[in-house]
Amino acid sequence: MRSVALVTGAAHRLGRAIALGLASHGYNLMLHYHTSADQAEQTAQEIAKFGGEVDLLAADLREPSGINRLFAHVETRFGRLDVLVNSAAIMQRIDFKDVGITEWDQTINLNLRAPFLCIQRAAEIMERNPGGSVVNISDIAGLRPQARFPVHSISKAGIEMLTRVAARALGPAIRVNAVAPGPVLKPEHMSSSRWGEIGAKLPLGTSGRPEDVVEAVMFLVQNPWITGETLVVDGGSQLV
Repeated sequence: MRSVALVTGAAHRLGRAIALGLASHGYNLMLHYHTSADQAEQTAQEIAKFGGEVDLLAADLREPSGINRLFAHVETRFGRLDVLVNSAAIMQRIDFKDVGITEWDQTINLNLRAPFLCIQRAAEIMERNPGGSVVNISDIAGLRPQARFPVHSISKAGIEMLTRVAARALGPAIRVNAVAPGPVLKPEHMSSSRWGEIGAKLPLGTSGRPEDVVEAVMFLVQNPWITGETLVVDGGSQLV
């Protein structure tokens, strides 16, 4: 029987790459997306080529009801859950002094509260088949503050602690780890020349690839004796 993985924010960009990586390792996939229906369908079609089962569901994870509906669908569709990857997130550029309640709630509710609630719901299913694994997608902003993205940095710092607390609370049946990517995927608004400049300043001399994060996720999923850890994949970004 194939194991089942749920990836949030799986329609495009890093979430899509992670979902494809899990599918290539033999997992059945539950894809979550919010509004990117066309991209989610395209991702599902690519996953189907690996021979496993794939399903997708739209849900607003900022709403607890959306999370409950997502996990109820996982139980109905697959009857089990072995891997949860919390990838869905937003990153708002805003001056610290301009952050209001709306901006705060939008980011914290999706980037931090949603992963917390997703882990709670995942644990209810995973505990029936011990050996489950959760991987939270953090960010180097959670380890080194970025003043231009204040709430994002705060939310990812919270993900770091959530990872450790959940690992203590849910072991030994469930392992919880995180991956903190650096510059592995060019922002859509950024020019290629600027992206190249960022990579050139790193100790390894180049920006990374989504596949680098996928490999880190798979390492944490497959290693049975690692929990509560964050694997930084940043090309040495923290060193400069």
